[in-house]
Amino acid sequence: MQLRPIIRRRSGPAATAAAALLVALGALSAAPLGAAPAQAQDGAQVVTYHGYQVRVPATWQVVDLEQRPDTCVRFDRPTVYLGRPGNGSTCPARLVGRTEGLVVEPIAGLDPHRVTPSTARTAGHSAVAPGAVSTNDEIQVAVESAGVLVTASHTDANETAVRKVLGSATLTAGGDPAPLPTARAARTAAAAGAQPGEFTGHGFDACTAPSQKTMDAWRADSPYGAVGVYISGQTRGCAQPNLTASWVSKQTAKGWRLIPIEVGRQAPCTTFSNRMSADPATARSQGAAAAVGSVSAARALGIPAGSALYNDIEGYASTASCKAAVLSYLSGWTEALHAGGYLSGFYSGASSGVRDAAAEHDNPAYTRVDHIWFAAWNGTATTDAGSYVPASAWPGSQRIHQYAGEVQETWGGAKVNIDRDYLDVG
Repeated sequence: MQLRPIIRRRSGPAATAAAALLVALGALSAAPLGAAPAQAQDGAQVVTYHGYQVRVPATWQVVDLEQRPDTCVRFDRPTVYLGRPGNGSTCPARLVGRTEGLVVEPIAGLDPHRVTPSTARTAGHSAVAPGAVSTNDEIQVAVESAGVLVTASHTDANETAVRKVLGSATLTAGGDPAPLPTARAARTAAAAGAQPGEFTGHGFDACTAPSQKTMDAWRADSPYGAVGVYISGQTRGCAQPNLTASWVSKQTAKGWRLIPIEVGRQAPCTTFSNRMSADPATARSQGAAAAVGSVSAARALGIPAGSALYNDIEGYASTASCKAAVLSYLSGWTEALHAGGYLSGFYSGASSGVRDAAAEHDNPAYTRVDHIWFAAWNGTATTDAGSYVPASAWPGSQRIHQYAGEVQETWGGAKVNIDRDYLDVG
């Protein structure tokens, strides 16, 4: 969705605190209502929000979340999102893939649980924090002089380009200085036990973790007791403004079971830009590295050891070499998770990745995953994988079946796009 930037003028004391969106060339000159972004001589566009100004490529979209709060904040296309991300219920459930983008939102009213130890602060009257680190493929900078929090999404391939965008930032008039809230509460929150733990019943997964209001409505009225959440991986397609350690603690305290998901490197025989190596030895080391990152993300969210972390490898047209790479990647993933005290899970299509894993279930050349999660949209809420996985493989509370995809459901007045799952795990 592409929105043309607009300007809202307010008078009185609230003017400096009001959200003002201006896309202009190097100055705060008034632009006609609905004016398209002006372009600099080098083809860049200059975006200004609450006194924070940044140059981004002219091909990036600019979306005003204050005008469209229900917009899905997605990272599969280069976009600058201005304002606080909303509930995210409009996000497609199966959005996988990442490019680059920014979210610029006010610090005032920010949930302190979203502040992490890696959130960088700019020095003095600067809009740039050169030493900002990347955590889970995001760089977060608090520009307290302007009162905005900037979250930059990237991949390994474009991190340098994204840092260049962040480095172009300057301050202008119109900011509302605000200090970044402390993150003490976020560090103490934790899940109520290992996830998903021992559970048999219905669950769902969504691209972005739903709001607390939605989770409470669905807990009261829906048949679901488990929810899949994307905690890590460079191929995550959606922002996760709700997913914090506090959110995890609250959901599990209310009885929800979580299915933590990593979506990172994909099979080498696909067209995804972020693929694992076709060389089995390299793929194995890449899987181990992914596990280390996923464990770090899980711990930051308060998801404890003993939990199962599921690696999402989307369906692929299997070949012998592709199969060897995927199973080697999963071997490294499983070994590193076990070293960190976690169980390994694997999500894929029943007719591709899961069938390949089942075919080598007893092959000592590969380290077997602990749980399988297979996608077969047959509408049947069981964990029977038919001919794709024999009953003797992963037989006891080690399966999840995604039996329907991309459906929209409303419970307690809250609408979410989801995939439906049935779990038998322990």
